[in-house]
Amino acid sequence: MSASRREFLALSTLSLLGAAAFSQNPPSADAPPPGAPPAFGTAAPIGPEVSASDFEAAEKLVNFSLTGSERAQAASNWRISMAPYYERRVGPRKVAIKPSVAPWSQWNPVLPGHPAGPERERFVRSRSEPGPLPSSDETIAFSPVHRLARWIERRELTSERLTGIYMERLRRFDWQLRCAITLTPELALAQARAADREIAAGHYRGPLHGIPWGAKDLLDTAGIATTYGAEPFRNRIPAEDAAVTWRLHAAGAVLVAKLSLGALALNDIWFGGQTMNPWLLEEGSSGSSAGPGAATAAGLVGFAIGSETDGSIISPSMRCGVTGLRPTYGRVPRTGAMTLCWSLDKLGPMARSVEDTLLVLQAISGADAGDLNSVPSKLDFDANAPVRGLRLGYFPAWMKEAPATDVDRAALELTP
Repeated sequence: MSASRREFLALSTLSLLGAAAFSQNPPSADAPPPGAPPAFGTAAPIGPEVSASDFEAAEKLVNFSLTGSERAQAASNWRISMAPYYERRVGPRKVAIKPSVAPWSQWNPVLPGHPAGPERERFVRSRSEPGPLPSSDETIAFSPVHRLARWIERRELTSERLTGIYMERLRRFDWQLRCAITLTPELALAQARAADREIAAGHYRGPLHGIPWGAKDLLDTAGIATTYGAEPFRNRIPAEDAAVTWRLHAAGAVLVAKLSLGALALNDIWFGGQTMNPWLLEEGSSGSSAGPGAATAAGLVGFAIGSETDGSIISPSMRCGVTGLRPTYGRVPRTGAMTLCWSLDKLGPMARSVEDTLLVLQAISGADAGDLNSVPSKLDFDANAPVRGLRLGYFPAWMKEAPATDVDRAALELTP
């Protein structure tokens, strides 16, 4: 006898709403244990009691409805049909998998026969002079990293002073922006003083040495809370640094704050509230790299590390008016970072200029054993090269419809 789709969903063990058994006879005394049924619908009952009203409430979650008799049937057989699945969650065969364990498989987005990136390694910093050190702390705070780095390298500006400027601004403006989840003043001061000692001794590590930065709070930091912006994890304290954290420490950068993200990397709302756009406080900063976008735009950090699965670097960068770089998948290792989607997640810099993002990308790129999808990669960049001749790709039809605006179309017309 053929069965309707509705009847199948009511009777199948694969249905979220329940399943009916072929037999409702109680199990015998020598019945096999839960999780090992010899035939469909003959397992010993297990799990919590449910009622037809429970199924009626659950229907709202899947936008599907059952009749009263189907609900009653599903509820009466739930504890039998769920036995093998319940045992997998709570039984002795359950395997605890650490968050750091990556999938066994590797996903490679490079098409066969196509190169994976630049063939040569070249990185040329800007040759332009940074100018004299501004007298205003605010002007210093909004200066791009490539200028801050020159002032620090020349010992015209100390990392300790710069760190103090950013820490003071974080304390002064965060109550409005809600962009920082955890401040790290003790670590920051220690790192800044160490950077100043090393630079004074002639040991300059590079353009990030002594530069204060903020990490999106899905990047593990040893001994410092990494909350994912979600209430259940607000007291989570990892024992080890993420690969990107470690690499920035090695570059001499100074961690001043763990910055907000929408809970579990969704939107711009976390357990402390909504992170706001510094230029329009009635508007959220967009997500999920909400804190990195707001803090960088407001001059609270030199640069920040964000992450993107589907727009989470691009969107807050556009909303807050900063430069975000979403790296090619696999260029930056995600070891020690919260996973949203293994085949899409990327970590990248958010800063106040294009050159700044490349300075950071150079420091954090390259394969790491903890991320099977991270690969060796070359970086071919010359900050002094002209932009004329570069090609900009866009979809003409998209520029004619929402959300594109007249401002976007005007910018396109002005592009050389």
